[in-house]
Amino acid sequence: MSNPNSNNIVIAIDGTSASGKSTNAKMVAKSLGFIYVDTGAMYRTLAWHCLQKKIDIHDRKAVAALCRHWQTRLECIDQRVCLLVDGYSPEKEIRTAPVSEAVSHVAAVPQVRRWMKEHQRECLRFGNLVMEGRDIGTNVFPETDFKFYLDASLSERAKRRAAEGVQDNLAARDQRDSQRADAPLMIALGAVVINNSELTPEQTSAMILEKVRAKMNITP
Repeated sequence: MSNPNSNNIVIAIDGTSASGKSTNAKMVAKSLGFIYVDTGAMYRTLAWHCLQKKIDIHDRKAVAALCRHWQTRLECIDQRVCLLVDGYSPEKEIRTAPVSEAVSHVAAVPQVRRWMKEHQRECLRFGNLVMEGRDIGTNVFPETDFKFYLDASLSERAKRRAAEGVQDNLAARDQRDSQRADAPLMIALGAVVINNSELTPEQTSAMILEKVRAKMNITP
């Protein structure tokens, strides 16, 4: 795939659910002045749209058809990329329990993943990126030199979700994500693996920043 913005940097932060991807990606992006991209929010937006349109999330053909035809655009707002549907960004709606339950089913559809990859790569037009998700280093930007994979124990991740007031079957989500046929969750070749079960977000992001700055030959 051609890349008209090949000089822009992508820092890929992949990992399991509740491993701190979002928190750390935001911290790293802010520290470096990069654009933050939450690819999970893009999948959640499609899951929300499916629910709004009464699409059966288990009907892959119906989900793929909706993905082909929905009216979307990408915008960069306050250093963060947003996916708008019919001109609207459903930021709160995509964090509900029904969407959380639906998203991994929607994300397993191959046509959806191809659509997402194409549009996620388009985000380079906004500048240097910190992009978090589950297949950034393996599928969306495998060519990047900055790959990280975050993980934590299942008990610690469940504790984090509970603290957010979210009930989520993380073990089932992990299984669906890692066993899907198209772009499964896995550690990218060359990725720095960080288990942050015992680390604060500040400590985790500091480790990421140290690695990035060393590779970029810049000092804090």
